[in-house]
Amino acid sequence: MSSTENAAPGWPGIAPRWTSSAKEGVGTSASYQSRVWFTISHGILNEVYYPRIDQANTRDMEFLVADGDQYFSEERRDTNRRIAPLEQGVPGYRLVNSCKRGRYRMTKIVITDPERDVLLQKVHFDASKGKLEDYGVYALLAPHIGNRGYGNNGWIGNYKGTPMLFAQREGVSLALAGSTAFRKMSCGYVGVSDGWQDVSANKKMIWEYSAASNGNIALTAELDLTSNDGECVTAIAFGRTPDEAGQQARNALLKDFDRVQRTFVDGWKEVQSQSMDLGKTYETGFDLYRVSNTVLRTHEEKSYPGAVIASLSIPWGFSKSDDDLGGYHLIWPRDLAQAAGGFIASGDAEHARETLLYLMSTQEEDGHWLQNMWLDGSPYWGGVQMDETAFPILVADQLKRVDALSGFDAWPMIQRAAGYLVRNGPVTQQDRWEEDGGYSPFTLAAEIAGLLAAADFAEEKGDYGLASYLRETADTWNEAIERWTYVTGTKLAKRVGVNGYYVRIAPANPSDIELPGSAFVSLRNRPLGQEVVPGEQLVSVDALALVRYGLRSAKDPRILDTVKVIDATLRKETRTGPVWHRYNLDGYGEHDDGSPFDGTGVGRGWPLLAGERAHYEIAKGEVQEAERLLHVIEAQASPGGLIPEQIWDAEDIPKRGLHNGRPAGSAMPLVWAHAEYIKLARSIRERKVFDMPPQPVIRYQTKRTSSKLAAWRFNQKIRTIPHGRNLRIEVLAPAIIHWSSDGWKTVTDSKTVDTGLGIHYADLEAMGLSPGESVVFTFFWPEANKWEGVDFQVAVAEPALTTVQAES
Repeated sequence: MSSTENAAPGWPGIAPRWTSSAKEGVGTSASYQSRVWFTISHGILNEVYYPRIDQANTRDMEFLVADGDQYFSEERRDTNRRIAPLEQGVPGYRLVNSCKRGRYRMTKIVITDPERDVLLQKVHFDASKGKLEDYGVYALLAPHIGNRGYGNNGWIGNYKGTPMLFAQREGVSLALAGSTAFRKMSCGYVGVSDGWQDVSANKKMIWEYSAASNGNIALTAELDLTSNDGECVTAIAFGRTPDEAGQQARNALLKDFDRVQRTFVDGWKEVQSQSMDLGKTYETGFDLYRVSNTVLRTHEEKSYPGAVIASLSIPWGFSKSDDDLGGYHLIWPRDLAQAAGGFIASGDAEHARETLLYLMSTQEEDGHWLQNMWLDGSPYWGGVQMDETAFPILVADQLKRVDALSGFDAWPMIQRAAGYLVRNGPVTQQDRWEEDGGYSPFTLAAEIAGLLAAADFAEEKGDYGLASYLRETADTWNEAIERWTYVTGTKLAKRVGVNGYYVRIAPANPSDIELPGSAFVSLRNRPLGQEVVPGEQLVSVDALALVRYGLRSAKDPRILDTVKVIDATLRKETRTGPVWHRYNLDGYGEHDDGSPFDGTGVGRGWPLLAGERAHYEIAKGEVQEAERLLHVIEAQASPGGLIPEQIWDAEDIPKRGLHNGRPAGSAMPLVWAHAEYIKLARSIRERKVFDMPPQPVIRYQTKRTSSKLAAWRFNQKIRTIPHGRNLRIEVLAPAIIHWSSDGWKTVTDSKTVDTGLGIHYADLEAMGLSPGESVVFTFFWPEANKWEGVDFQVAVAEPALTTVQAES
């Protein structure tokens, strides 16, 4: 480390913040040799990740321009920006930033070196007023090594005589160097002694601090542009030690940049040749289908093949501190399964296989997956979402249907996942929006489709008993969907003019199961006093999953009525087309004044949901409407072709960069949304929903299979069953069911059957009982050699009673 004789003042700097989540570009090399990823917004470099895609090491890097007298300009705020791909489907960019006052134009080409851990920017500066020599151009880099702004060390140094700026924190080092030696260098504390403070005040670089330690720091360097006609290449290199980073930087800068760029482009052209072409180039200059394919690949971790993170962004990052380590650069099994579907839809089944293998390797011992996790499978948040256990089964099933499941045995994973579903479902601790627990139409659709797919795998393995049990469980859950989640005669139904609709979520074991919407739901992201509402007031787009996964027809009257309610409550028109909110009363989004989400806010429209709605339209036979919605998504993408998580759907607030119909401040890009776009393009071409599993369609729409059973569990003690059903008792340990259907006058002992999934069951003959008659039973537990000591009773319902009542 350099001498601290001229150390920067102002330790430790202002509190660090991340930068904008509204990315315009994301990139990396197609090669696995280079372990650097980058993001771009507002015409400048943002987070750079190394050595893994979940480890950010910079906040941003921009260039400052000053004339030494009165003029100062900052790229991010003072230029009009254009972004273009080097070629379609190639995540390297040409950025043209033109001074709003007409003083200069800066053109940058941003790539990574395919052979080493280095990010390169080729900078060309044109003076529109005056001469090149009249301006100083200064690189300003903010290290945030290891996902943290505090605790960074920076200093001026050199690698074997080549001057460089260095930064280090824990086991990662960074070096900033130029193809021509920097004229001046300095390290400072952000907000006090950094280069922005210096150049903005003095209109040139005066401070030359040699070091800034253990703080929120910034590195500043004056470029030498006059010796090469306004051109310079800068390198940000990484390594385990400063010398390793310095060597990487020097090596990369010795090579011809144009040759490195050609290698970068050729690598991605080879990748793109592996997928089918379903896109076209739009006015932005980007082919959104090609961009979407590249986004999926760009978000893959190279040392964990198949591990695709949710987004290379931190939602509302400019308001987030070191406390938000994860952002969206984590693995969500649901998002990863959706990415796998995108790979399959684009014809890249091999990458989908890698995602499935990664999922198999990170499955928990009991069969479920973590809510989200770091790349090595260690937990980030601790929730359980049952759809995330169902989706890997559906990925395996989809791969099997395209003959891409050879080379490994997916059955052990599927068996464990199916076991977790039947032991713990159908209720989910959290819905897909990671907020509320209970009966969710979306989760139910995924669970039931997953069980039917798992049954096919069991049958292929010759386990016909297990296959039958899985299908029978799916049947009982499928038949109960309306009982659990459909309401009629509510104020909302009357206002919209429909009979009823599916609610967003119905809490488990409500006090009156006949009216699932009468129970109260506690909402997340809402102000105190506004968070508890009756379930019947909550509507979500999630009900469309019942169609997407084949359980219900798109023209089912209950679905049609629900769509009317969805449009009346969740649809909003913007200048770029319609958007749909996740659910009414959603609080995940900016506040009304545009200030960032801070635990509460106002939910906004999601382009992803336009894709889901378009798939519903395809299922209904309205392909033309689906195409219109495809173009809406395109219109709502960023200038760089990135699809945001949310769209600003209120009046413009220019000072906050919020414009109606354009990206809001949450995550961008959202990998899940890009995967949905790819699947929608494929579905439109084939004029059918590409990823709809066939098993539910055949079983529930074609054959109209119904359930002959009603299931009793300790966590779901049904009190009545419909006439004409047998009673299935399901427990988690071997048991003998001691039961009677005539008030203990005669008694039967039924031994439970072991499914091999941690569930043991026995079917009690109740089909011949008349309404009003009951089955009474208790348990003997052989392994513990004891009786339960309590009798339980289930009555056959009167014909008019069409629902199953439950007690907690």
